[in-house]
Amino acid sequence: MKITVMGLWHLGSVTAACLASVGHMVIGLDSQAKVVAKLQKGQLPIFEPGLAELVQAGLQSQHLSFTTDAVEALAETTLLWVAYDTPVNDQDRADTDFVIHQVSQIFPYLAAGSVVLISSQLPVGSTQSLQKKYISAYPDKSVTFACSPENLRLGKAIEVFSHPDRVVVGVNDRQTQAIIQHMFAPITDKIEWMSIESAEMTKHALNAFLATSVAFINEIAALCEQVGANAREVERGLKSDIRIGPRSYLKPGAPFAGGTLARDLVYLHAVGEQNHLPTHLLDAVLTSNDSHKTWTRRKLVEVLEHLAGRTIAILGLTYKPGTDTLRRSESIELCHWLHEQGVNIQAYDPLLSQLPPELADFIQLQPSMEMALHQAEVVIVATTSPEFKNLTVELLIKTMLHFSESGEKVDGQPILIDPHGLLEKQLAAEPSTLRYITVGYPQTI
Repeated sequence: MKITVMGLWHLGSVTAACLASVGHMVIGLDSQAKVVAKLQKGQLPIFEPGLAELVQAGLQSQHLSFTTDAVEALAETTLLWVAYDTPVNDQDRADTDFVIHQVSQIFPYLAAGSVVLISSQLPVGSTQSLQKKYISAYPDKSVTFACSPENLRLGKAIEVFSHPDRVVVGVNDRQTQAIIQHMFAPITDKIEWMSIESAEMTKHALNAFLATSVAFINEIAALCEQVGANAREVERGLKSDIRIGPRSYLKPGAPFAGGTLARDLVYLHAVGEQNHLPTHLLDAVLTSNDSHKTWTRRKLVEVLEHLAGRTIAILGLTYKPGTDTLRRSESIELCHWLHEQGVNIQAYDPLLSQLPPELADFIQLQPSMEMALHQAEVVIVATTSPEFKNLTVELLIKTMLHFSESGEKVDGQPILIDPHGLLEKQLAAEPSTLRYITVGYPQTI
């Protein structure tokens, strides 16, 4: 099948490469000439494990190509897959007009009988709105629209796309369903067919449910810290209940970040406002999560008399492990706050070799974890990168404690703040030469 994937950032690059890998003839389309030129050489705009190899294989097999020419990309295309990463601002509001504009621009070039499949993160009603707009402009040209909400999981994107638990697809007619089913045939037959509006709402509801789960367990964890309970034992008690289950999104730790989950909460709030319906629970999730974003800051203030002039090591700067994306990173937000307090910041991330100038001005990015830890008074494990599991008390004591000119250790206890609890099991049994602080634990270990 000839498929055009429109929008070639994270979602689009993964979608195009994976479709080509199962035998489809795929053209990636984007108006950004620099992005397309790099992709034509196999150079990616983002990092995703295994994606560079998949793109190279697609180029070599000639099942994958890239262009800025919409006429070339859409000629005789059976299906146009819209895969823009919808921009989200700092208030978690999505720039949906950007995606709508991009899709509207290619209306004149769509082939009769083709399908437009929307995966970009748009509010419920957007797909039908686009179809009506197209019909109004081209009443005599048959093109149908459908929706399959994105299921991009950074760091595991190829695995999730190629071996999905299921795929949600919203369609309005059997012919469109048959075309999409044929496209997915080499990947999966586990497709949940539903109306377009139900598919769009499923994505909103799924992200809202995950966000609610995160906020819920973090509130429980904060209470555990005050009453002597261990939130991770409570987590185990919850997940062992058959009504909840072991894979539920209940793990005490950092707040959700990145804009993805929050974006859908904002979408649903807007739907409620438009229809004069309250969304008390959904609104409270955002409030709770925003409050939990200050957990690390509160702990720093509790354990240090003052912050100005302190040296603090930050391990992990990206939005999440397995990606080099810094946008909406909770760790970067923390660094901004630390800088405002007069803290000297030393940082390390296994996927970053340099920082943008505006961050490099106040974050000293180090080439190794050991160098980031050197003479730091506090280390904050900000992401769950597997490399950070190699931290030991011996390494922390050796690198973090200051030494006088005579070689004697200066009095003081290094402090490790680990919101995710990544190191709890291995550090709980260690001697009390290290002060270890994690979400939901009743006292320092």
